[in-house]
Amino acid sequence: MISLTARWVVVDIEGTLTPTSQVHVTLYDYARPRLGPWIDSHADDPVVADAVAQIRSLGGLSETATTEELVAVLHGWMDADQKIAPLKTLQGLIWQRGYAIGDLTAEFFPDVAKRLREWHAAGLTLAVFSSGSVPGQIAFFSRTTDGDLRDLFTAHFDTVNAGPKREAPSYKAIASALGATPSETVFLSDVPAELHAAAEAGLQTVGLARPGEPFADADFAPHPALASLADVEIS
Repeated sequence: MISLTARWVVVDIEGTLTPTSQVHVTLYDYARPRLGPWIDSHADDPVVADAVAQIRSLGGLSETATTEELVAVLHGWMDADQKIAPLKTLQGLIWQRGYAIGDLTAEFFPDVAKRLREWHAAGLTLAVFSSGSVPGQIAFFSRTTDGDLRDLFTAHFDTVNAGPKREAPSYKAIASALGATPSETVFLSDVPAELHAAAEAGLQTVGLARPGEPFADADFAPHPALASLADVEIS
């Protein structure tokens, strides 16, 4: 158990609030076959058009590249688990639709929803920082096995509006956007490199070493590492 004093709490999602398999299996498998049809059916959407232009540029494709060629690049990025903006944008749109129509339901670790509600009820300001797009995050929290949790969060941050998760300036940008004092802000993540960056920016840090997750046996030093949010008291 660890007890901290803070006013703001920023949480990661994958591996921290929800099993990694929820993203790498459930959500990725849902988005994969829908990328091509989404691009074709939303060609007039400026957001999609911009994502397609970025895919062509980053993937080294010509202006006449087919949807099949675009999807091949996207699938390659997914297979390599690369956090690339146009991929995250399209995935977020597809997931947003999936949650809205009931195809998808987010599942959290058993300790998560109760603890988040307790922190919110205690007056702490909660925010999310994930590599998934902001629209995808909001959709994720809209339909969960613990109900609609969107009202618990004041703000959402991704690698577009904050920056890379393993770089200190991103956490400084988040604190500034929240109007938060870094030393009174706690960041929780299952990835040590993210915790290092947050600590460099002056935030308090807590590692989540959850059994069975990719970083369960990682070296979290000098950050405290716990297996559950139930072991983190913040007041």
